[in-house]
Amino acid sequence: MKFKGWEKIFIKTDFGEKVEAIAPVILSASRATDIPAFHSDWFIDRLNKGYIKWINPFNKRPQYVSFQNTRVIVFWSKNPKNMIKYLNIIDAKNINYYFTYTINDYESEKLEPNIPPLEERINTFIKLSNLIGKELVIWRFDPLILTDTITLDKLLEKIKNIGNALYKYTNKLVISFADINIYKKVQHNLQRANVKYKGFDKNDMIYIAENLQELNKNWHLSITTCAEDINLNKYSIEKNKCIDDNLMVKCFSSDKILMKFLGKENTEINLFTNNDYNKKIDLKDPGQRDFCGCIVSKDIGQYNTCMHLCAYCYANTSQNLVRRNFEKLSKTGESIYI
Repeated sequence: MKFKGWEKIFIKTDFGEKVEAIAPVILSASRATDIPAFHSDWFIDRLNKGYIKWINPFNKRPQYVSFQNTRVIVFWSKNPKNMIKYLNIIDAKNINYYFTYTINDYESEKLEPNIPPLEERINTFIKLSNLIGKELVIWRFDPLILTDTITLDKLLEKIKNIGNALYKYTNKLVISFADINIYKKVQHNLQRANVKYKGFDKNDMIYIAENLQELNKNWHLSITTCAEDINLNKYSIEKNKCIDDNLMVKCFSSDKILMKFLGKENTEINLFTNNDYNKKIDLKDPGQRDFCGCIVSKDIGQYNTCMHLCAYCYANTSQNLVRRNFEKLSKTGESIYI
């Protein structure tokens, strides 16, 4: 059976208005912006108040999102340092969470101008891993990108150096190959930054995979690809789910409500049980790319609000727009936007 959408409930807003809201079980925070880096104060304030107002980027209509049923938050970040001080608040609410933590090394190329130095990001990763457990901090080197100065071997050297620092503090590495030609926004951002990029062909991907397999003889990580068509199983590289029900079952199995939602509850079934009982819901997220393995979640981020200003970003239309938005962001409003 197909997933039919999140439960709808009525909530009372900060202004006393009664409105309809969705109440998702899984939150994504966020593919659209770096909430831990730039909006952690706002997020925790809204978590305490029980809901947010999300603005649809396509039709500009607001949607209210309640935290009433939230059982998992998946944090996406390049710098989650600001969120660490708030984890005890999330823990007190008995909400599960894990981090997909992107650590690339494009410092000399200045492709990620507003992130902390690499050494600081690595230290934050280690601190977070020691605090919540290495299975809950996933390392992403994303995207892999080739330019006139970044060759395949130079890219592999960058991955190797970070991997040697992190492999004891995580169980997984997730990679993706920059597919720039399908994103006009990314092409324009790279052109504005005068970055001369080139695409990956199949041989390039295989070369990366062969070398990662060799590096992994020391690391012993699970290496996976994000939303990639190519099959690299031969090199012990599988396809990933960033919003991952398997990880949730492994790490949060004591959460009975979550397990029921995922269809993993332990229930005795007899011969007279209704046939519909055994029909599992297909939780694959239909809103993502064809080769994305993620299960459903509600993303609560907003485009054009991430001040990392990465040259390859698909979530920012332009740096000028982001800067204008940042001048009017709110730490206590219903939405990231004022």
